[in-house]
Amino acid sequence: MKTPRFTEVQIMGVLRQMEVGVPATEPCRAHGMSGATLYKWRAKYGGMDASLISEMKAMAGENRGLKRLYADASVQNDLRREALGKK
Repeated sequence: MKTPRFTEVQIMGVLRQMEVGVPATEPCRAHGMSGATLYKWRAKYGGMDASLISEMKAMAGENRGLKRLYADASVQNDLRREALGKK
């Protein structure tokens, strides 16, 4: 999995600069990122603080693990059905 270039604190700092009224091009140049990234962050993290962002990322990781467990269980269930024979 790719590691993120920016931490939650850095993301919040960039978004706060935009809230204050700094044009979007300045944080993009300063941090070496595209404008699309900045607007994606604003859509995803707008109105949150750093603790909520980290909590959301932790919940997303937990959700990925649960989906993986469900997929493994459904594969095992399908194999058992095939082993018992079709009706």
